[in-house]
Amino acid sequence: MRIGFLFNHDQIHQVAHSLPIALALERGGFSGDIVVATTTPALAAEVRRIGGETIGTRIEHVELATSGFSRGLDAVLGKLLPAQKLLIYKDNLDFFRALDVLVVAEKTSLLLKTRYGLKDLAIVHTRHGAGDRAIGFNKASAGFDHVLCSGPKIRDRLIREAGVAPDAISVVGYPKFDLLRDAKRHRFLPTAEKVVLYNPHPSPHLSSWYRHGRQVFDSFLDNPRYGIIFAPHVMLFQRNFVVTIDKLTVDSAGAIPQRYLRGDNVKIDLGSRASTDMTYTLAADIYLGDASSQVYEFLLQPRPCIFLNSHRHDWMGDPNFRHWEAGEVIVSPDQIPAALARAEDLHETHYRAVQEEMFAESFHITGTPSDVRAAEAIVEFAHGRKKARPHLRLVGA
Repeated sequence: MRIGFLFNHDQIHQVAHSLPIALALERGGFSGDIVVATTTPALAAEVRRIGGETIGTRIEHVELATSGFSRGLDAVLGKLLPAQKLLIYKDNLDFFRALDVLVVAEKTSLLLKTRYGLKDLAIVHTRHGAGDRAIGFNKASAGFDHVLCSGPKIRDRLIREAGVAPDAISVVGYPKFDLLRDAKRHRFLPTAEKVVLYNPHPSPHLSSWYRHGRQVFDSFLDNPRYGIIFAPHVMLFQRNFVVTIDKLTVDSAGAIPQRYLRGDNVKIDLGSRASTDMTYTLAADIYLGDASSQVYEFLLQPRPCIFLNSHRHDWMGDPNFRHWEAGEVIVSPDQIPAALARAEDLHETHYRAVQEEMFAESFHITGTPSDVRAAEAIVEFAHGRKKARPHLRLVGA
């Protein structure tokens, strides 16, 4: 049996959601072939960083490439659209045909079935994040042969909204958390009494950045008690324009004015590894955001949250904004100072209990590591397709 893990994105943020599963498969003694495929040098480097010497030895590493024609198209279209990410499939069909199971963290790979006819290739979706946006529960999820999810909230919405069959879902926890076993909390901005992580989403119809981002910075410039780490979703500044498909919108993140680039209480990171590996979500004292699913990773350790509803969504009772129940919701940056001043009291009197409930809904964590549970689910699924019982049981490292 040959199981492949594909990493095909402009940024590295999806790697931590499924690479730990490949590593758990190897540790557990899986007798088939495990293959990790990457499509950019940055993805290849991140896979090697996390996987260490296992990558390229006990786990095969394939670096997929596009044809010259596809590279030409990407040179023309790549500044606006993820052209290479789409073209990589057509140019590597022989690689995908040689797999029994393909494990992915995104939905684009369903093109292998819908566009290129690889009906016999079983595709397992690991998802990436535990967020609430409706696009995470659209009908495309039902196109996978099996879906791994982090907790009961995700499972229930996949069944109810996406039409995924209950027996096609395994609740396995959150493998990304398994990478934090030896993580230490970093203290950024040591002159600030409290550090706020500002983590806006890239989608123009959801993000606070386009309307209010610069005003958010202004509210910290004259308030040295609070430091601000600006670590937005890594796709906010990836291209000249941000295009969203769930609600067709186009906008540009623009430039960050020079006056925000200096100061003892300001740190800006537009997409380094620290923006994806929970370095900042663990380091901050307060979360300030809008629609990013990273807030659920922040809730690994309950702390005050504030949400900026720049578009004045009618959000109460809407499952797509369930995360806004974890803290105070404001509608304008001029409300930030007062919200910060009362954030800790509100957290202790109300929001801590809500956050703990939300975390339990989103992440089913047990004594068995999530990466091991996910690996066992894939083995069981794969052997079920072969009409045979699994011949091994994976154990934790």
